[in-house]
Amino acid sequence: MKQIIMVYALLALLLFALMSVLSYGVGGGYVYVLWHGVQLQTNLWVIVFAGLLLSFLIKMSSIVLKRYLKQEKRKIQHITHFKDLHSYEQLGVLWLLGAEAQEERYIQPTFGNSGLLNQTIQANLLIKKNQPIDALKTLEASPADAFELAELQRIKAYLTQKDGEQALTHLEFLNGHQLSPWLIDLKHSYEQKLIQLWGVFAVQFPWIYLKSTQHGHLEAVAKYEWLSQLLKDVEQASESDLDLLKKRYLEQQDYIQSLNFETKILWLKLLSRFPDMAEQHGDLAIKLLDERFDQEVFYLWFQQQLLKQNPDFSLVEKQINDLDVKYPSMPILSFALWHVYIATEREQEASHLLELYPDNIMMNYLRIKSTLNGDELLIQQLNSVFEKDSNFIQVKI
Repeated sequence: MKQIIMVYALLALLLFALMSVLSYGVGGGYVYVLWHGVQLQTNLWVIVFAGLLLSFLIKMSSIVLKRYLKQEKRKIQHITHFKDLHSYEQLGVLWLLGAEAQEERYIQPTFGNSGLLNQTIQANLLIKKNQPIDALKTLEASPADAFELAELQRIKAYLTQKDGEQALTHLEFLNGHQLSPWLIDLKHSYEQKLIQLWGVFAVQFPWIYLKSTQHGHLEAVAKYEWLSQLLKDVEQASESDLDLLKKRYLEQQDYIQSLNFETKILWLKLLSRFPDMAEQHGDLAIKLLDERFDQEVFYLWFQQQLLKQNPDFSLVEKQINDLDVKYPSMPILSFALWHVYIATEREQEASHLLELYPDNIMMNYLRIKSTLNGDELLIQQLNSVFEKDSNFIQVKI
């Protein structure tokens, strides 16, 4: 339809130019029509352009009518074979059903004659069949205009091939690549696909992702999964990988503060593995506790304070008291304060705390521990009993 409008617009322009030349010096002409007593007096310009407009309206009406009749006929037509459907209808049915197992049978023939998409479609199907090497070979013949689409398939092939370094190279290249003009209308979808691939890459190769020079392109779920994978594998990481992790945190401290609470907890857990990041760990923990009280976060912070070579008990006590004002009636605060009192030899104040929360498991633990008079063997046995309770935190103090 757009082409028809352009043709008529061009025809109108040509007629205007022709009429202007022919009318030069002689006027626009005169037309007199008398038919069944009806008179029409006008000039040739009006007749010509009225005829052109009438032709355009008839043409457009016929197109709309044909489409309407075709749609109505399609509604009442009885389909007996899938192959009787139009190619775009077959693709629509496959998409609606999620029939990936049958995609190759119907999709590949549809795009077999496409000079733009043939190779990328074939590569996509090969990747789904776990044939990344064949997919990469197929993409070598992909035309330049389909560069971005081919690159996306290359990245998927490298991920399937478990080649993290190559996947990172192509991801970073696309991240800084200027999109082809014909894809501008689909820019948002293209960027979402790229972000999705970044997420798959980060979770599959969590430590290689730390080598990326561009950050901030993971969605919230992918970021959480990436950090979870780092935390799971941190014990097996090399020194260089751990250095990259610490560097990433230092570079993105301000950005990390804007993440959701659960993701920041994962960062806190990672920082707890590095004694030289104790200051950053403490700052992040206090900010998290200021945002929302979380028992696990508090315990990670408190444990980190006591693991210092020379704990500042006065500062620790002040921060616990500040939290108690903001979040009253939290048994874990009394649990932590008891340890501070014992460490600073204030047994009477510690004994007073033991009278609080008679039904709380942590305070019950302290009440029993205080009667053992420092017997390490009995305390270890006590720990083994209490740590089996899912509501009790692991005792490392």
